[in-house]
Amino acid sequence: MSNTKPLISILMAIYEPNLNWLRDQLKSLNDQNYPRLSLYIIDDCSPTVPFDEIVKLVTQCVTNFNFSISRNESNIGSTKTFEMLTKLAEGDFFAYCDQDDIWIPEKLSILCDEIINRAAFLVCSDMYIIDANGSLKASSITQVRRHHVFYSGYNLSHRILVSNFIAGCTMLVRASVAKEAVPFCPYMVHDHYLALYCSNKGLVVSLQKQLIYYRIHNNNQTLVLSGVTDKKSYYEKRIVVTNNRLNWLNDNLMFNDNNAFISNALAWGGARETWYHNKNLKSFYDLWKCRHVKFSETMFELVSLPLPNFLFRFLVFLYKNNVF
Repeated sequence: MSNTKPLISILMAIYEPNLNWLRDQLKSLNDQNYPRLSLYIIDDCSPTVPFDEIVKLVTQCVTNFNFSISRNESNIGSTKTFEMLTKLAEGDFFAYCDQDDIWIPEKLSILCDEIINRAAFLVCSDMYIIDANGSLKASSITQVRRHHVFYSGYNLSHRILVSNFIAGCTMLVRASVAKEAVPFCPYMVHDHYLALYCSNKGLVVSLQKQLIYYRIHNNNQTLVLSGVTDKKSYYEKRIVVTNNRLNWLNDNLMFNDNNAFISNALAWGGARETWYHNKNLKSFYDLWKCRHVKFSETMFELVSLPLPNFLFRFLVFLYKNNVF
């Protein structure tokens, strides 16, 4: 191990892992060609996968660098678990890791060179898409998520506030900034919050390179409209949670550029809530005026929410399958 390179700590939260997929992920971490790594793992109190089996698998697969592994006493969710990992870990940079992907051997070397050379706060990459069986399905996330666009630069908070383009499993973050970001927003997935926080602080860089194989399957936490089955669940998961998030961010973060975008987003959130409960011409017009905050979602709600539930479910099916 070279002591001249910055220390990269890989932070992995585990819950009910498929052990075959976890084995693939761990082996790909062990095969990284970056010379100075450590691995921190927390199992979020998996109810059916024995912790001893997870420890045994990690011990078998991770042989090229040190690791620590522990288990939460109760299930607290991925965001809080990644927050714990962020507080616990040491190192110069943090690489956040899922339990079911595969990293190419050069991933961390490429990201580390980029974050240092560009003096960035966060770097991320594109990814290949594989299915549950490991078969290649697409050569970019943009091929399976129609509205996914990568950005690089300063002051990207307005790009990330309501629509995250940075996947946690592809990003490398300066450890000092990640620790400064604690506590994480309880209404956001950890990667979305860290992406927003870093974009508010400095340079964020997106590499147009595929550095991991991202496994898409039915249990992915961040699938499009995940958990939405009808209008009620849409309201609870897409409107209420977003409004809670926007209010928390407005109360807890000081954005370093023009604050108009957070005010606009709050107005959009309120208009969505009103349109859901009271579909009249005024509420339609109020939401229409806010469409620039997130055009695709606004148009989806203006069209779909007045429909009967069976038609709404059909449109959700089309949306999940990238038809529009």
